[in-house]
Amino acid sequence: MGESANSGENVEIRTFEKLQEGIELYRKKNWDMALKEFRARALDVFDESEQIELAYYLGLCYTKLNQYDEALNYLEQVVTTGNNVLRIFQCRMTLAYIYVITKRIRMAEFELNRLKNSGLESPLLYNTLAYAAWCQKKNKNAVELYEKTLEIDTNNPTAMNSMGYILADSGLDIMRGLRLCRRAVDAKPESAAYLDSLGWAYYKSGEVVEARTWLRRALDIAPDEKEIIRHFKIVTGEKI
Repeated sequence: MGESANSGENVEIRTFEKLQEGIELYRKKNWDMALKEFRARALDVFDESEQIELAYYLGLCYTKLNQYDEALNYLEQVVTTGNNVLRIFQCRMTLAYIYVITKRIRMAEFELNRLKNSGLESPLLYNTLAYAAWCQKKNKNAVELYEKTLEIDTNNPTAMNSMGYILADSGLDIMRGLRLCRRAVDAKPESAAYLDSLGWAYYKSGEVVEARTWLRRALDIAPDEKEIIRHFKIVTGEKI
């Protein structure tokens, strides 16, 4: 058993050494240069474990660069041939994210439910499932899933903001939605998205002056964000 463990450790060290430059570029968020380095490494002779590691980083780089079709190819390789449970979890989450972004919601739910059924639950998993439900206008289902997040992490700002927005926007529970949006802004006061949700929740509660104040703050931070502009126009009637 000791020899097997040492053998696996040696493989990881050799793989890291081959990919070290690309990994360092990736960690520095230099996605373009990291991608070029990893693609250059693909010309080297790699064993199976090294190929999986390379596919992992290529998939992540393509995701960061919004080149989703290429990312899917490499992430699927890790999911189908890899044996690192945490890596597979991360890649399935990334696949689900790509499917949501590209409006392939059913495929996103498929990946997420596979993770859920395997017992790998997390706030990120439930938040993404909830977002997928909301994209399909399943507001009550989305709220239930955000509740699951808050059972795991009572102060998760993403869940508080998103659930608060849905409750207020849909009219399911405007005052609770407003409270949750306030908590999210308290946690991240510089988030334009959270400020926007709070402003919209105030508007839905009938407090137009407060709504205008918070939406203006959101607009100051993210002046080109279409949803914030839309909310601000509705609340104020002003053209931007």
